[in-house]
Amino acid sequence: MSARSIILLVLAAVLILVASTGLFTVRETQQVIVMQFGDPRRVVKEPGLHWKIPFLQQANYFDSRILNLDIPAQEVIASDQKRLEVDAFARFRITDPLLTYQTVRNELGAKSRIQTIMASNLRQVLASEPLRTIVSGERSRLMTTIRDSVNANAKRFGIDVVDMRLRRVDLPEANSKTIFERMRTEREREAEEARAEGRELAARIRAQADRERTVLLAEASRDAQKLRGEGDGSAVKIFADAFGKDVDFFEFYRTMEAYRKSLKGNSTTVILSPDSEYLGYLRGSEKKN
Repeated sequence: MSARSIILLVLAAVLILVASTGLFTVRETQQVIVMQFGDPRRVVKEPGLHWKIPFLQQANYFDSRILNLDIPAQEVIASDQKRLEVDAFARFRITDPLLTYQTVRNELGAKSRIQTIMASNLRQVLASEPLRTIVSGERSRLMTTIRDSVNANAKRFGIDVVDMRLRRVDLPEANSKTIFERMRTEREREAEEARAEGRELAARIRAQADRERTVLLAEASRDAQKLRGEGDGSAVKIFADAFGKDVDFFEFYRTMEAYRKSLKGNSTTVILSPDSEYLGYLRGSEKKN
């Protein structure tokens, strides 16, 4: 191999080495700070192939996507002195990688700082609200307040907090048991009050029904006696009218009725004196015969 060929191969190797160390790629989800001896020189956000000085400059990558951050569960005391366990998460984006690098160095530092700010604002906002408000429909307002407060502090680090949510708001386990027992006792008391009210109402209804029954029976008895009296009066009047029209026939009819009732049956025995008025019609019948 000639010296010229060797020189060309060496130059080609140097060019490849320079190109491999001088060229860098920025993807759509990335943003880059070009560093030189530890100092930032420029920020590259446009995707594509870019150039840096080989060996002297380095590319420091930051994610341009929305990142998730889980906040560990922490205990918060509400304004009414109720203890709560709050679990939250946030979504943020690095909008100024240079400012982020100058303040927190990298994404891990950004997450740590956001976590600290969010935990502080979470305790501050929730401590000013009662338990009822925190667990009610006003939670969205509280989350917006916390997000805006965290975002105002995060802008100092080149970070934009786009969302913040309270994933879980619960009472501590010991408090939950106490409150559960108190709720159960309260519900049992309410149930007993409801049963007592039901028994009282049932007694009133039964008393009212008994009273109405007594009144109805008294009125029915009164009406029955009235009808009987009217019936007896009508019967007496009919008999009196009949007696007035034909006294002999009426007396004869009444005597025959008396005979029929007293002599009913085959074994009836009546002992009377021969001159008894009761046998008057029978004696008259014998005389005729």
